[in-house]
Amino acid sequence: MLKALVSDVDGTITDRRRRISIAAIECIRTLVDSGIEVVLASGNTVCFMDGLCKMVGTNGTIIGENGGIYRRGFDGTLHIAGNQQVCWEAFHALAEHFRAKRVELELYSPNYRFADVAFARTVDVGEVREVVRDRRLPVRVLDTGFAIHLQSPGVSKGTALRELAGIMGIELSEMMAVGDSENDIDMLRAAGVGVAVANSTPETKSAADLVTGKKFGDGFVEAVRKYYDDFFSR
Repeated sequence: MLKALVSDVDGTITDRRRRISIAAIECIRTLVDSGIEVVLASGNTVCFMDGLCKMVGTNGTIIGENGGIYRRGFDGTLHIAGNQQVCWEAFHALAEHFRAKRVELELYSPNYRFADVAFARTVDVGEVREVVRDRRLPVRVLDTGFAIHLQSPGVSKGTALRELAGIMGIELSEMMAVGDSENDIDMLRAAGVGVAVANSTPETKSAADLVTGKKFGDGFVEAVRKYYDDFFSR
């Protein structure tokens, strides 16, 4: 029996314009009111996640910064994974590279991040990865489709989920994870059931146990109703 649900945010319960699905919110609230713990997992900051959890109606259990931070409940301890310093060093090297091309990198919420560094997708992610590889910078480059993130190796939504499962006292086999992007792959593989919504990247679909027929929030609802149908027929 599945006892918890972990879901990506952007591109999974929102559309490409980041408008959140009302049907997805209703689904989440039905699960929460039925005693199923819902974990929201994102590349976003903890302050963003706190506001989102309160508005959606979860208890504040989160994975943020693509696994760089995680917490059980609003009042739980905020755990920080990885080394942000190496991410900053890599960012400064990238900023120097692109500045030579007269392109300035636009940082996202630098004062509210604890584990990674994120910037706008105004440059080619392939070139970012090439610079990181050529200069042997010790970071991972993640393209979420909404931002480019620099992250410590060995940190992911999946590693955070494994830690959270222990804190929650729930087996990974008792969790379902839903996502759409490359930063969700390890999370989908870690959970007992991994679901990719129809708009997911090919790599994400390959890592999933199920690919929905519908996109974005409608795909999320499709997956939830398939695996948690008992809670919707009461």
